[in-house]
Amino acid sequence: MIYGIGVDIEEIGRIVDVADQERFVKKVLTPNEVAVYQTLNDKRGAEFLAGRWSAKEAYSKAFGTGIGKAVSFQDVEILDNEFGKPELVKQPFKGKGFVSISHTRQLVMTQVLLEGEFTK
Repeated sequence: MIYGIGVDIEEIGRIVDVADQERFVKKVLTPNEVAVYQTLNDKRGAEFLAGRWSAKEAYSKAFGTGIGKAVSFQDVEILDNEFGKPELVKQPFKGKGFVSISHTRQLVMTQVLLEGEFTK
């Protein structure tokens, strides 16, 4: 059963404008995501950071709460598998979660689908 679907779109440049602030990066990315981010060049790093921001926003919409008390940026971790596909490796939802991240030069668009029964 599909529990929720969330979609988000973000301007990469908007995220780049605040990406120099280390506090922002550590707020949005988990320690494992920060480790990946620090290995990337400027262009790919901007896409990565904007993509994770957008995917976590989409996740919170699929979860039904938005970012806040129920779901924080640190509650959701998205890492690429060995083929480069982003996967939810940490999340508060007890079912399955699926994420898709796409970029243009200026925009990132993400979608998250949560599948399963909701249990607290």
